[in-house]
Amino acid sequence: MRLSKIKQWLDENLQGDRVIWVVVFILSLISMLVVYSSVGTLAFRKTTTAEWYLLKHTSMIFLGLAAMWVAHKIDYRYYSKLSRFALWLSVPLLLYTLKFGVSINDASRWIKVPLFGSFQPSDFASLALIINLASMLSKKQQNIEDIKETLIPMLLWCGAICGLIALTNLSSAVLLFATCMLIMFIGRVPVKYLAMLVLVGLLAGAIALKLGVRGETAKHRVMSFINGTELPFQAKQGRIAVATGGIIGKGPGNSEQRNILPEPFSDFIYAIVIEEYGWTGGIVVLVLYLVLLHRGMKAAYNSERAFGGLLSAGLSFDLVCQAMVNMGVVVGLGPITGQPLPLVSMGGTAMIFTGISIGIILSVSRGEQEENWGQETAAREGENKNMEAKAA
Repeated sequence: MRLSKIKQWLDENLQGDRVIWVVVFILSLISMLVVYSSVGTLAFRKTTTAEWYLLKHTSMIFLGLAAMWVAHKIDYRYYSKLSRFALWLSVPLLLYTLKFGVSINDASRWIKVPLFGSFQPSDFASLALIINLASMLSKKQQNIEDIKETLIPMLLWCGAICGLIALTNLSSAVLLFATCMLIMFIGRVPVKYLAMLVLVGLLAGAIALKLGVRGETAKHRVMSFINGTELPFQAKQGRIAVATGGIIGKGPGNSEQRNILPEPFSDFIYAIVIEEYGWTGGIVVLVLYLVLLHRGMKAAYNSERAFGGLLSAGLSFDLVCQAMVNMGVVVGLGPITGQPLPLVSMGGTAMIFTGISIGIILSVSRGEQEENWGQETAAREGENKNMEAKAA
């Protein structure tokens, strides 16, 4: 009896793809364990305790889960109506951040909001662009090759938002641009027009490198990685953590590099995962993200509406691509980017917007499940009526 009540509660409150829910809960648990292990040095510098940071991080995890729950309860089609307003709002927010934002490591990426803390407008702008691009493509499927009415607005928005983000965060802009390319490819945009988008991206990137606050840093990191002559300090310490982790790791809370690595609770948290839980733990985390990508793409494949499919595919790719970049940097497959590990790294607005993104994916899968259930119910009712008619 108790199990049936639990199942009923789950059916009513945790709708959509159950596998995605499980993956998110597992990654959230891993996040609490690894962040608690890696904030000791930060707590010492701030003259506080690691438990305080654990409590703060746990509260942000629950806030992200709450945002995901609310987002999955809303019909995903409503996000199409909100996306254009959000996109217009993101432009002044990004400009304000560039000029008056809080500067950390010579990059102004955050805005201080009273009673709320730091807010990163690039997360808001990225989500708005992905939703709006999916919306525009779904509405223009019948005249997808119309340059003036369809493609020019998409190219302008992609170039403008990615360019503004690139002024302070080049790696995030590149990932967002790649996501836009994927959405447009799935949305049947001809390859010749995708080439135009590449040109727009290269132009925006060149301007960002010239005018942006982190252009020289980005070029230095890329050249150091290509030449292999000068390994940055954080990359060197991250590889030490990976190399000493072994198969099963040193055990929870036994990391040594956490006291040496810059940002071990954020950019290089995957190094702490491997050092403490070994390659076994690292592979488990990698598989969880691949499962998340698979289920998001499955929701896109099963969607009978173009908007739902494009939306789920774009958001899934964006999240998992960011995770792959973070993990690739840690193991030495790419230059340092400063990308956090979604759902695992300690963060504020990133955790909330990640929760909203996954909630929208769940909303797409929930909508398709309800539609399929409705069709099956209608089919059964039709069969019953036919049987009753024959009996009469």
